[in-house]
Amino acid sequence: MTTGVSPQATPPTAGVRPPGHRSDDLRAVLAGLLASLVGFGSTFAVVIQGLGAAGADTAQITSGLFMLCLSVGAVAIAVALRYRTPVGIAWSTPAAALLVSTGTLPGGFAVAVGAFLVAGLLIVISGLWRPLGTLITRIPAPIANAMLAGVLLKLCLAPFGAIDSVGWPALVLLGVYVVAFRFARLFAVPATVVAAFALLALDPAGHAMTLALPSLTWVTPVFTWDGVVGLALPLFLVTMASQNIPGIAVLSVYGYHPPAGPLFRTTGGASMLTAPFGVPTISLAAITAALIASPDAHPRPDRRYLAAVMAGVGYVALALLAAVAASAVTASPPVLIQAVAGLALLGALGSSLVNGLKDEPHRPAALFTFLVTASGISPLGIGAAFWGLVAGLAVHALQHSVRS
Repeated sequence: MTTGVSPQATPPTAGVRPPGHRSDDLRAVLAGLLASLVGFGSTFAVVIQGLGAAGADTAQITSGLFMLCLSVGAVAIAVALRYRTPVGIAWSTPAAALLVSTGTLPGGFAVAVGAFLVAGLLIVISGLWRPLGTLITRIPAPIANAMLAGVLLKLCLAPFGAIDSVGWPALVLLGVYVVAFRFARLFAVPATVVAAFALLALDPAGHAMTLALPSLTWVTPVFTWDGVVGLALPLFLVTMASQNIPGIAVLSVYGYHPPAGPLFRTTGGASMLTAPFGVPTISLAAITAALIASPDAHPRPDRRYLAAVMAGVGYVALALLAAVAASAVTASPPVLIQAVAGLALLGALGSSLVNGLKDEPHRPAALFTFLVTASGISPLGIGAAFWGLVAGLAVHALQHSVRS
């Protein structure tokens, strides 16, 4: 059984347990739990808002978040044990942001669920048919980053627009984020989430929270042209470009080289199986991957997979909070939750803008991609993310042909 760890990354004493191995293993356990807490606390509000924007009601949002946490946890545990590699599994936060920018499609949430299923199928195909995965990697990185930036822009403007709408609560959230970012960058967004819940608790109007265990709600998928082309295809592209491919790259930095095809098939298959319960795409972790793959998780590369296992356990445990989180978020002022979600995505927006526009030869194509995507246009009922990609690739092809 292949471990996916490069020979250079595994020390010669890999089979020998040093005296301090128990404390090192405990460090891996804590790193994994931290990764799950950061991953959940930083982005669950984006997932909830995305599902709501796609037309889901509170029960469907609860079901989606509950099953999403369970499936992410189960896949993380299975993959880590199978390959003895610290592969991080997560949900695609940019995909959730895409749901916000796309909104409710004709036909409602059932059409979005159909798109989730198709996106999962495309990820499976990319793992089975190498040319498709290769084709995705050949999309110029500036264009892919510019498309992601266009998707994120509207949501990232929300914290500042909320100042006009809700006043001082928005300023409090911004202040908490900035101060926490200064002293503990990793916890800036979770601290902002805690502040948001504190503001809700202090609201004299009150907002009821559901304390019952979450339950599953089945949604029969509906397949339409709008759903497949306008949502499923952009979901697939965003997930591959912003999660799966960077996730593989982060692992390689730390000397791990697991087979990409089986990982794509596993995450895509899990996405397909869970889509009828309201689950968007499941993917490799990109942002929290370093928490479990770096030497900080464990000094021995061959033992860091324990951190990935515990991250999975953490997500399974956090699934029990789905009902509380969904009821609190859906009962709160939408502008306030948009502000939290926007702050959670500021880092992703900044990096995607830098990576999209820093290369001058690709800048015109990236700008077209960014502006068309951010415009929100939807000719033929197809979302702006798709048209932004088309525009960027067309400009890129024209420039390339002129130079040739």
